[in-house]
Amino acid sequence: MIKRVAVINDLSGLGKCSLTAAIPVLSVMGVQACPLPTAILTNQTGYDSYYCTDFTDKIDHYTEEWQKRGLTLDAISTGYLGNADQAEKILNFCEKFRTPSTLLFVDPVMGDSGVKYDIFTPRLQQQMQKLVSHADVITPNLTELCLLTHSDFVGLTKYKDEPDYLDRIARIAAPLKETQIQTIIVTGILYQAPSDDTVKYYNLVLENDQISVISSGIHGGSYSGTGDLLSAVVCASMVQGKSAAAGVEKACRFIERSLIDTVADQIPRNDGINFESHLSMLLD
Repeated sequence: MIKRVAVINDLSGLGKCSLTAAIPVLSVMGVQACPLPTAILTNQTGYDSYYCTDFTDKIDHYTEEWQKRGLTLDAISTGYLGNADQAEKILNFCEKFRTPSTLLFVDPVMGDSGVKYDIFTPRLQQQMQKLVSHADVITPNLTELCLLTHSDFVGLTKYKDEPDYLDRIARIAAPLKETQIQTIIVTGILYQAPSDDTVKYYNLVLENDQISVISSGIHGGSYSGTGDLLSAVVCASMVQGKSAAAGVEKACRFIERSLIDTVADQIPRNDGINFESHLSMLLD
């Protein structure tokens, strides 16, 4: 039977991120996406203006209606949450639909580049940490890893030119695996390895007792939706029995190829990347 994943994230009309990035990736990889919007936006929030319809009070309706239909899920994947109440409702959703074989993927969206997003509040951090503690797989960036572990982002990044920088990050992440978390993927780490002559993006995968390091080149600036694409590829890979490291490797090659085309076409960063013509790379 086809695998089925509940994708809990916002839906933006423009910007190719969140649900509009995840759904085509899951579909082409042979996984049914069951979207549950946390908010509906005219366009993603990186633009100079947008209109947002909050869906906090609709989450319970999805939970109730899907329960009536006996929905079974192979995974639950969460992304952007607009407020702490949504985290509580998603925990309730997980209680209703999660079985011992249902993987919970959490992208703890709270900030980037050492800066907390506007949605961030102490209560949201508390609820996000609670949600993370129930997860099987989490995909924080370095800022979010520091928030989850109460680590000093500025102090950590002072070591970005040191050969043991990735080891330091792995040591910070390791205590999170003392909870239920099986796999930690720290994404988008800017680092120049001693053996390399350029700075690259590194993804650190702590899976079981293994640590994998997967890099990709930098093409253009920071684009909308790349993290959502990576999370979707990894989720689809893992529900089909592949390792997280294999999923990250596939995601990096797919995103890098898409970024090269995006830069060549001079696409503005808020519009997202030209991934559609490269979806075939995700087929096994």
